[in-house]
Amino acid sequence: MTDQEMTVVEHLTELRKRIMWVLAVFIVALIAGFFLAGPLIEYLKQEPIADGVPIISLHPSDALRVYMQFAFLIGIVVTLPVALYHIWRFVSPGLNVNEKRGSLYFIPAACFLFLIGIVFGYYVVFPMIMQFMTNMTANIGADPNYGIAEYFGFMFNMVIPFGILFQLPIIVMFLTRIRILNPMRLAKMRRFAYFGLAVVGITLTPPEIVSDILVTIPLLLLYEMSIWLSRIVYRKQLREQAEWESEYQYETDEAVR
Repeated sequence: MTDQEMTVVEHLTELRKRIMWVLAVFIVALIAGFFLAGPLIEYLKQEPIADGVPIISLHPSDALRVYMQFAFLIGIVVTLPVALYHIWRFVSPGLNVNEKRGSLYFIPAACFLFLIGIVFGYYVVFPMIMQFMTNMTANIGADPNYGIAEYFGFMFNMVIPFGILFQLPIIVMFLTRIRILNPMRLAKMRRFAYFGLAVVGITLTPPEIVSDILVTIPLLLLYEMSIWLSRIVYRKQLREQAEWESEYQYETDEAVR
């Protein structure tokens, strides 16, 4: 009982140490992001998406709020691979050699898909929504003057969810690896998944059929990619299990002889 309690204490100590490392990296990245926020804000204000849209300050704290939003996003992007690496290091003692090597590849893939999701949200979804909202504002005879905090806050609300949604293939691969999901189960859930992704796509886009299609189709393709990747992982698991059973059967036969 004492050994088990010591093992739990050691695990909790290691977990605390890794959390402290992640928090330290996040704080450093947050500070660096605060200094990088200014040039990034100016760059985004010059982008064609914001071209012709007057962006004004409506409150004395608007500039600080926008700086903190960008610093937080930069901190998340920088800290994400570090956090995933420490999660992998924490759970790796319970994995075999093949599982360690395979799960390590999830880290760069997850970071890459997160960035791809942000780029997709900014260059595909956000312009459609801004164009729709600007037209609606013009239709009621109002001037489209946006507060800088509201403009960038609205942008983050549209962009960051796509960075999270694009993690779907990695999550599916991981759940397949630990045998919670498999490609057969995902195929059976296809109709419900399509419906849920369509609802998400329609909710995050303006009430216009073209925008809905342009956003929903990539989400459906992500789900199909997830099934394909799950099938690859599942087949590899079957081969490993067959090899293990063959080796076990051989050792059993040798022992009987």
